[in-house]
Order: sequence, then C-alpha cells, then structure tokens
Amino acid sequence: MAGLFDELKRRNVFKVGAAYVVMAWLLAQGVDVFLENFGAPDWVIKTTLLLLVAGFPLALFFAWAFELTPEGIKKEKDVDRSQSITHETGRKLDFVIIGILLLALTYFAIDKFVPGDDRPGVTGEDAVSVEQQASSAAAEAGTKSIAVLPFVNMSEDAGNEFFSDGISEEILNALAKVHDLKVAGRTSSFAFKGQNQDLRVIGEALGVDHILEGSVRKAGNTVRVTAQLIQVDDGFHLWSESYDRELNDIFAIQDEIAGAILEQLKTHLIGEEITGIVATRTNTEAYELYLLAKQRMYERTGPTIQAAADLLDRALAIDPAYAPAYAQRAIATMLLAEGSGSYGNLPREQVLSQSSLYLDKALELDPELGEAWAAKGLYHLNGLTGADALQAIEALEKALVLNPAQIDASNWLNNALMAIGRPDRAREVVNSMVERDPLYRPGIRNAINNYIFFGEQEKALAHLERIRPLIPNDAVIQSSMAGIYNSLGEAAKAQQMAEAAVALQPSNSVARLTLSFALANTLQYERLASEGEEWLPVIALQHLGRVEEASLLALKRAEEVADVGTLFAFLNTAGRSPELVSYLEERWPDLDALRADFPPYAGLGDFLMLDVALAYQRTGNQARYEQALAMAAEVQDGLEAAGVNFFLLWMNQASRWALAGDLEKSLVYLDRAISQGLTANTRIVRDWPALEPLEGDPRFEAMQQRMIEHINSERQKLGLEPVST
Repeated sequence: MAGLFDELKRRNVFKVGAAYVVMAWLLAQGVDVFLENFGAPDWVIKTTLLLLVAGFPLALFFAWAFELTPEGIKKEKDVDRSQSITHETGRKLDFVIIGILLLALTYFAIDKFVPGDDRPGVTGEDAVSVEQQASSAAAEAGTKSIAVLPFVNMSEDAGNEFFSDGISEEILNALAKVHDLKVAGRTSSFAFKGQNQDLRVIGEALGVDHILEGSVRKAGNTVRVTAQLIQVDDGFHLWSESYDRELNDIFAIQDEIAGAILEQLKTHLIGEEITGIVATRTNTEAYELYLLAKQRMYERTGPTIQAAADLLDRALAIDPAYAPAYAQRAIATMLLAEGSGSYGNLPREQVLSQSSLYLDKALELDPELGEAWAAKGLYHLNGLTGADALQAIEALEKALVLNPAQIDASNWLNNALMAIGRPDRAREVVNSMVERDPLYRPGIRNAINNYIFFGEQEKALAHLERIRPLIPNDAVIQSSMAGIYNSLGEAAKAQQMAEAAVALQPSNSVARLTLSFALANTLQYERLASEGEEWLPVIALQHLGRVEEASLLALKRAEEVADVGTLFAFLNTAGRSPELVSYLEERWPDLDALRADFPPYAGLGDFLMLDVALAYQRTGNQARYEQALAMAAEVQDGLEAAGVNFFLLWMNQASRWALAGDLEKSLVYLDRAISQGLTANTRIVRDWPALEPLEGDPRFEAMQQRMIEHINSERQKLGLEPVST
C-alpha cells in the first residue's frame, strides 16, 4: 500500500486532483453567475456541474496513465524512469495550485465582505444595486402577462373555425380569473389570427411576455387539442401538451388545458396557489351553437347579432338549462334595440321585456355567472334614469369580479359611469380596458371620447395611429377620428371621415351620429333635418322655421326615450319656458327627484338643470331658479376641478355665470369655448338662450363674428356657401 501511495505521489496524481478540484470550483461559480444572468434554464447549469464532477476521475486517470515529457505527452509505461521529469512537473503544479487558491480566496473575499453597492443606505442584505432591484421588479411584473392566440383549426371542415376559437376563448376566460396575471383581451389577441406573425411582434403589440398558442383537429367524434406556452423574448417553449378526447368530453379538455397552463404559470410566473377552473357543462351540440353564436356577436353588426340570436334559440331548444346561452340571448336582444349605440330596430319596450325573461332565467340557473351579471348591467343601462345607471354599475362591477375577461362589461361600466356624470371614474375603467384590449371596437370610441373630454386629443390621435395598422380601413377608427376632429372644430375633415365610416358600415349608429355632429357644426340644417340622428333633427327643424315639427319630435323623444333634455332646450329657445315649468312640475315633486332620474351626463356640464334655472328665472320663481343654478354650478365646478377640458363644459359654465349675472366670467368661458372650436348658430343665443344678457357687448359680438368666420372656413372646404348673421 505504501508503494502505491508513493507511486501516486511520484506521478503527481494528488496534485492534479487538488488542482482540478479548486479549478472546477472556480468554474462552477463562474458558470452559475454567467448562465443565470443570461437566463439559461436550470437544466443547463445542472448539466455543466455534472460534467465537471464527471471530469474528476478522468483527470486522476490521466495523471496516472500519462506523463508530460520534453517530447510531449507519453504513456507512463513508455517513459524511462531515469529520464522522468515528474518532480519538475510537480513543482509547476504547486505554483498552479497556489495561483488558483489565491484566485479562489479573492473571489470568496469579494463575495462575502465587499458590499454590492457603496452608495449610502445600501448595505448588508440590501447590497444589490438600485438599478438591479428596479430591473428585477420590472422583470417580475412583466412576466406576469399572457396572450391567448386563437387556436388554429386543423380540421378538414373550415366550418369548425368557431370551435377552435371557442376553446381559445374559454381558456382565456379561465386565465383572466388569476389574480395579478395580465391577460390580453380577446379582440386584440384574435386580431393576429391567421397572420403567422413573429411572436415578438405580437408580444410587443399586446404588452405581454408569454403567449399561449395551439391547434384543434376535429375528426368525427374525436378531437385533438395541442397547446404550448411560449416565452416571447426568446421563443423558448416552457410547456406543451396534446389532448385526445371524445368530443362529448370537450369540457374536460378545456378544464385540463386551463388547469395545466395555470399550473405552469404558478411554476414559472405567479408563485401563488391557483384554484382550478370548471367549465359550465351542456350538450355538445348546444355548446357548439353557443360558441358559434358568440363568434357572430363579436362581429357587432345587426345581421350577425340577429344570426347569433337564432343560434342561441336553437341551443336553448336542445338544452333549456344552459345558463350562458340565456345570458347571451339577453345581450343579443338588447344589442338589437333601436337607437344610437345599438345594432337593430327593436322597440325599447319589447327589448326590455324580452331580455328580462332571458336574464332572470340565466341568474336562476347560475346566480354566479359573470355573463348573466354583465347582461343585467346592460339591462339597467338601457333604463333611462339615474337609479338605473347606479344599478347597472353595481351589476357590472360584480360581473367583472366573477369574470375579469368580460371586456363588454368593462365597456358598459364606462357607459354607466358616464351616464351619472363621472368621467373621472370612467377614465380609470377606459384606461384599463385599452391596456388589456386596445383593439376592442365597441370600446375604442368610448376611450376616444374620454380623451376628448379631458382635452387630450393628441393622446386620442396617437392611440388611433397605434392601432390603425392592426385594423386598417375600419369604420370605428374612421368614426373615432371624425369625433376627434369635431372636438377640434375641424368639421370639414370630420364630415369626410364620418361619411367614409358610414359608407364602410351603414348600420354603425355611432358613425351616423358623428356625421350628424359634423353637419350641425357647419350649419347644414336641411341635411341634418333629414339625416340627423337622435335629438339633432329637433335643432335643425327649429332653425329651418319648422317649429311645429320640432315641437312634436321633441315631445315624442321625451315620452318615448325619456329625453327631456331636448324638450327643455327646445321650449326655452322657442320662448315657451312656462310650458317647461308645467311639464316639470306635473311629473316631479321637486328638483331632487328630477336630478335622481336625470343626472348630468359625462363631462359636458349640467344642460338640463341650466335649462330649468333659465325657465324659473323667466317665470319669476326665484327660489327654484337659485336651487337649479346651485345644482348646476356644483356639478360643473366639480368637472372642471377633475380636469375636464371640453368646449361644451365651457359653454355651460358661460351659461351658468350669465344666469348668475356675472357677465365678465361668462365672457371668459365663452371665449375659451370658441377658441377650442365650438360652433353654434350664427346668432349664438338661438342655441344658448341663457347668454342673451351678453348680446350687444362688443366683446361678445367680436367672439360671435370670429366663430362665424371659422364656420365659413369649414364650409368653404366642403364647397358650401358662406353664412352670415
């Protein structure tokens, strides 16, 4: 044994082993730091360490079996012992070992005793640099995001497209319920369908770091679903799986896929416990009809929504206990109502009675169904009082708690908040909606309107320019652009864009309303009387001298769609303020009751209460005049304090101060409104009668003339004759 030990020593086996151990330790430290900084998977680091360990016996064997000679490396048995230089090689190895040990000690000292940052306040465990902390936090926040792309239909039947899309959507809904996980909205994710885009482009457009994609192959009564979770920045596949199932078990497939993905997200991203997802079961055929109906609903045209309603009726005939189908049937009915923002011509009473039946059934079957609560919110939103709007807000907020992926519910919540005059709260909803689903068409215009109310037209234009390449030649984009230019006083450009939007989509009631505003802003009363939407024909008929027609239309709107604002404005501008007072007092006991039914809308000011104040001022009821004026002032001052910056608010402020007798303040607000692009009749008081005390003031007349010049400039661009006072 002593001889073996001496021979191992002579051949420097111990020294080679010692040098290898120290060198391997240093290499392991470097590899760990280097590969970790480059985001290498754990298996790469583990494999490297295993190779270093495996190399140790090889190094010992090499030292035993071979010897370094002046002529090069030779087998030890071929070297003459008298010519051996192992003692010299041993001395060199001593220096190598000492050098490596010094390096190791230096690394150890730096790692343990030198702070990572010598700036004040950063010591001990906090020795990570501020930049590294920020980067780490940003990375952690950024990785908690995912987009679910529409699964590719690999079936021979192209008609199964809705089926693959439906699976994608159900998985998206499941993921959206995970706390602190940003999930890109359906519309935006599905915008990349069939484009074969680079995942990095998609990730940047949607603001996500992970993408789930997959395919569905349906053949007969079987289906194969393949899904894979991909890291956007490097295309690395974090997870993939295939599922082969009988088609009658499609809900189990959805549950399995969603559960597997959630488990992977817990491992890679979330770091928290995740509850499982269970899809609502039904007959397979009914489910397919439901999915197809939802696809039609997303297209948001009158014919496709009607087609969706028919499909849902068929689904309910197969499974009368399928709650989601009842919820969607209620929504389809309400979207087919007549009026601005809807897509059909069903009378309001019919819509409310029919949708109520579907809605009640959905909630009876499943009281915790997010779709049903969203439908309930839309139902109350279709009511015409402030109390209805408050009920809508309550229902929609609950819907979003139950299913945060419901972008429709976010959009309707924005509308409900605007209906009670809370553009500040609506702004928060809109910002979240735009971030999650920037290509969701029904929400695009609402987002633009919110920007407009706060005087942020540049932001509005920038948003549209960012999304326009993703949905080119789109009616909603054109209509929204027209809305921005209307708000800037560029009525000619607004009219051209609105007409293009209507040509692209004649059933788009919002585009038609936007066109009506452009016609009103350039005083095209003849065309406005015949083509105008909502209340605008009342104004046109009055200015055309067709007062009786205007009166009948205003009264009809008040009785049928509860638009008392148009009626009150007409009665004041027509010099019939006593009729306004009579109409009000016959229906409401006091102004608080009137306000409860008709809160001030959006960020425009309190049109209604200003008309009430003017009517009571004209009829000599000082107490009611002061109360109405104070109510309007409180609303408008609150909107101004909240940052609303829109010319209609300034006109209402001008009216408020004129009614209060402070003509100097009234002129200040009037100048602000006209400078922002407001237009009115060539005699302003025909549209804004509260400003009558300003007539004759040279400053008022100069502002009015400035406005007329602006109107004629826009009319000239449209090839129209100029107008004058």
